[in-house]
Amino acid sequence: MAAERAIGVDVGGTKIAAGVIDREGRIERRVERPTPTEAQEELLAVLDGIVDELLGEDVAALGFGIPSTIDQRTGRAISSAHIPLADLDFRDRMHERFSLPVRIDNDGNAAAIAEWRIGAGHGSRDMIMLTLGTGIGGGLILDGAPYRGFVGAGAELGHMVLQYGGEPCSGNCSGHGHFEQLASGGAADRAAKEIFGRGTTGRELVGAAREGNPEALEAIREIGRRLGAGIGSLVNIFNPEVVVLGGGFSQARDLFLEPALEVMAQDALPPGRDLVRVVPALLGPDAGLVGAGFVGFEALEVADGRAGQAGTASRRRRKRAP
Repeated sequence: MAAERAIGVDVGGTKIAAGVIDREGRIERRVERPTPTEAQEELLAVLDGIVDELLGEDVAALGFGIPSTIDQRTGRAISSAHIPLADLDFRDRMHERFSLPVRIDNDGNAAAIAEWRIGAGHGSRDMIMLTLGTGIGGGLILDGAPYRGFVGAGAELGHMVLQYGGEPCSGNCSGHGHFEQLASGGAADRAAKEIFGRGTTGRELVGAAREGNPEALEAIREIGRRLGAGIGSLVNIFNPEVVVLGGGFSQARDLFLEPALEVMAQDALPPGRDLVRVVPALLGPDAGLVGAGFVGFEALEVADGRAGQAGTASRRRRKRAP
């Protein structure tokens, strides 16, 4: 058992990061590839090639973190916002292709699992992770276990409604006023265009704010206030011990964290607001890869459990035989 490894594959909108992971979350071998975004078959071919490259005798399971809505009952990828993956029996396909236990999860869930197991949320039993990028991803750890919802499509934290009738959401989402539309790096991109004109990005907005531009600084602080409102709602609902902030836009927390915490304290109820810790993620861009590896180990544990149940049932049948 000590020699077992899992391949973790973190599928992003621009790149795929994969590696061989041990049970402590250490990355022993890794590869990266650009993400094909034009056709599903092309994406699957690249994923097959990555796994083939990493496979070894020590690999016992595969785990995939994908930016998709997932039905865990069937291992089916229902739909995806940024990659060409939809209506596919992803888990079964990969199991048939590689003859190994396979588990898939949303990429935000995978990152949350990694931060909970070995990162900023280590030791907690109730944790929320928010990954702040172009949108907002994330995951929930509740009562010491990942929370995935009724069929596995839960914890879509970025699509919590923050403002009824607000801005329409981006991509394939038909909602309005969603958390990620108002409090993400994408919101910073749009604010930059309003202040500095077309062609500017959130990165330039952050740079201008750090240089003392008052309009840029106020725009970032307003995004922070919206973030704090969303965190306050999550604190009221889940009463977490810790909220972990990751993703590229979280690097601007020196500008937005103070107003975020002010609004959270205003909108959240005691005692949750007084006890929760809001902390930066520790694993950086490796969180999704490592978390996917831990998801792979879950597949192995499920397979071992089924084998044990089958053995027990066989022994019972033999005992009942005349």
